[in-house]
Amino acid sequence: MTPADGEIGRRVPGLLRVSAALSWRFVVIVAALYVVARVVSYLAAIVIPVGIALLLAALLSPAVSKLTEWRVPRGMATTTVLVGGIAAVGGVLTFVITEFSKGLPELQSQVWASIDTIRSWMKDGPLHLSELQLQEYLDRFVSTVKENQAEITSSALTTAATVGELLTGVLLALFTLIFFLHDGDGIWRFVVRAVPRDVRDRADIAGRRGFASLVSYVRATAAVAVVDAVGVGVGLYFIGVPLVVPLAALVFLGAFIPIIGAVITGAVAVLIALVANGAVAALIVLAVLIGVMQLESHVLQPLLLGRAVKLHPLAVIFAITSGLVVGGIAGALLAVPLLAVLNSGIRSLLSESDAHVAPRDVDVLEPQETGPPDVASDRVEDFGPEGPRTTK
Repeated sequence: MTPADGEIGRRVPGLLRVSAALSWRFVVIVAALYVVARVVSYLAAIVIPVGIALLLAALLSPAVSKLTEWRVPRGMATTTVLVGGIAAVGGVLTFVITEFSKGLPELQSQVWASIDTIRSWMKDGPLHLSELQLQEYLDRFVSTVKENQAEITSSALTTAATVGELLTGVLLALFTLIFFLHDGDGIWRFVVRAVPRDVRDRADIAGRRGFASLVSYVRATAAVAVVDAVGVGVGLYFIGVPLVVPLAALVFLGAFIPIIGAVITGAVAVLIALVANGAVAALIVLAVLIGVMQLESHVLQPLLLGRAVKLHPLAVIFAITSGLVVGGIAGALLAVPLLAVLNSGIRSLLSESDAHVAPRDVDVLEPQETGPPDVASDRVEDFGPEGPRTTK
């Protein structure tokens, strides 16, 4: 630095120098996050299945661990839990499809009755349409479908390609889940070897704390799904809608898929209520669904998820919204787990108490003991350039 540069530096106000230093660091961080986001977006076909496999591993790992405690070989425990999980989900789906198939003839007769009622209303109601006008509208609808046959066929092919990609992602997630359940600890130890030796234990503990928060997250999500299914099922039962149990099971499965799952399962319930019980019952079912969804989004998710992963309810809402805007349904699904892992990992790195904990002493399958104690030295403001300040 030349004397002129030093003179200029001394003339710049201190506040401006600090602001400039913070600004360029902020720009570097934003640029790095942008590059990471672009890479993740480019590799979404890999990142999303692996992320879902990690969520499923957090859900199923306690069962594998319990079986190994009972002296079941690790491979056999992994196979048992994996097959049991697939059988449980497949059993629920089979039950739903079977019950819908049994009730389909009755629903078909009710659909034709509803169509006749609509036709009668259009003829004798305020519209006063004649048979000729009704037939004309029907012919117009058929001609519209024929004119747009190319677009419909293109959409069908696009949907088929999407289904193919979905099946590929499911297979990748299943393949990854097998290794996570069988040798997740070994995979993590291999990853930690990339960290410098002097901070390896702290990084190991932070990662274990993060996975423990993931276990808490999936358990809380399952609890929210159960409440949704019970609430909707009770409402459908008292309204008198048929197929209550399979509809409640659909709501339970859909609750694991943010936004779109609730919309699809809710639309099915409203449609069946409309066909079987009429417009008034369908409106009541819609009101019940809206009430349950409001309870989930404003009470259950912020409180249960926030408490389970030690996040403020507002942070949970912002994470879900931001994930939906940035990454769609997959972003909404993975946003809160990612935030929970980062929160637990950062809290562990800032915790003075975790500096005296051995990695093997952190039980990732016991969520109530995952976070370091919230003492004064865990706060960011208590950290100086040389590490945490201690109070006497």
